[in-house]
Amino acid sequence: MNLAYIPSPSTGVIDLGPIPLRGYAFCIIIGVFVAVWFGNKRWVARGGTAGTVADIAVWAVPFGLVGGRLYHVITDYQLYFSDGENWVDAFKIWQGGLGIWGAIALGAVGAWIGCRRRGIPLPAWADALAPGIALAQACGRWGNWFNQELYGRQTDVPWALKISEGPNRVAGTYHPTFLYESLWCVGVALLVIWADRRFKLGHGRAFALYVAAYCAGRAWIEYMRVDEAHHILGLRLNVWTALIVFVLAVAYIVVSAKIRPGREEIVEPGALEASESSDEPEGEASGTSDEAVDADADADADAPKADGAAEAAKG
Repeated sequence: MNLAYIPSPSTGVIDLGPIPLRGYAFCIIIGVFVAVWFGNKRWVARGGTAGTVADIAVWAVPFGLVGGRLYHVITDYQLYFSDGENWVDAFKIWQGGLGIWGAIALGAVGAWIGCRRRGIPLPAWADALAPGIALAQACGRWGNWFNQELYGRQTDVPWALKISEGPNRVAGTYHPTFLYESLWCVGVALLVIWADRRFKLGHGRAFALYVAAYCAGRAWIEYMRVDEAHHILGLRLNVWTALIVFVLAVAYIVVSAKIRPGREEIVEPGALEASESSDEPEGEASGTSDEAVDADADADADAPKADGAAEAAKG
């Protein structure tokens, strides 16, 4: 009998007065807020303007949610379109089911649209947002805890997750893979922050490092899970996805470093123009002041000559 374990919530809904807020949605909202807030701080530090990250996120987030849901529904279609299932459930995103692979892929399309509208290079924006995305995933994984889903094999370790009896669930204590991935994502964020400061990553390499590091952890965490999934050559589909994306991300870092070393000097042209225009009045005032100083200096130099002429006339 396992005396120490992580309890699961009795319900996945948080009641805010008359308004029910589902725990899964709450964790996603918190994650988006953290990503935008931290991404904005990094963007401003890179020379961008405050608010740009949020403006582009208006495009990226909806695209990402749709992409994440599409990936989940397509790869787990049997949950919605097999005999005895209701296809309408495919739209019930609050019940869980967002594939990070689809969220990042389609979210990048939305970000690309937003960046084009602002004249901003997408790789630079992605680099600024990378650690924030990892932290957002760390928050979002707690939504699986509210829904009692995506846990690992049965175990009696002190940090085991207690799962109650329910649809497609057997009561017991299991590996809390949601917690493993949440902690891993925090580590990924710290890694990207450190590497970005140490090596001045640019042109999308900070984002690629986030992708590679996340995939490395997702592969072994995915291997522990026991929920239903498609298998290819004995491995879960998401394990293969993690391995393939990891290789692509590492290849991008190597090739990009050779083709475009260093970091972008200007990430938001509009910010530079605004800065220069705001400096113009000060520059003009400075010029006027310098001219005045020169005129005063000339007057002081001519004063002794005038005094000398006056003395000569008197003599």
